[in-house]
Amino acid sequence: MEKEFLNIESDIVKVLKTVYDPEIPVNIYDLGLIYEIEVRDEGKVKIVMTLTSPNCPVAESLPEEVYEKVLAVDGVNDVELHLTFDPPWSKDMLSEEAMLELGLL
Repeated sequence: MEKEFLNIESDIVKVLKTVYDPEIPVNIYDLGLIYEIEVRDEGKVKIVMTLTSPNCPVAESLPEEVYEKVLAVDGVNDVELHLTFDPPWSKDMLSEEAMLELGLL
């Protein structure tokens, strides 16, 4: 069962890497906008995410896109999505890949 959860989580990460913040040419996973992915029994998934700012122009559509794409992952039957601004997002949350992409390394 544990291995199955890891496969689902890996597939969720892959799909999250196809979602982009329209203002920054980096996927939301490498931007550090995903704070938590928890795969629970019966294909229930909890995602805790943030946005680059509370006034983000995609504040409504980006979480909806995350919800829909994660729900489409094989093995996922339900998605509980929490949007938080605590802690607030900062450039320190960028992955090394994102920093390279943005020319910050």
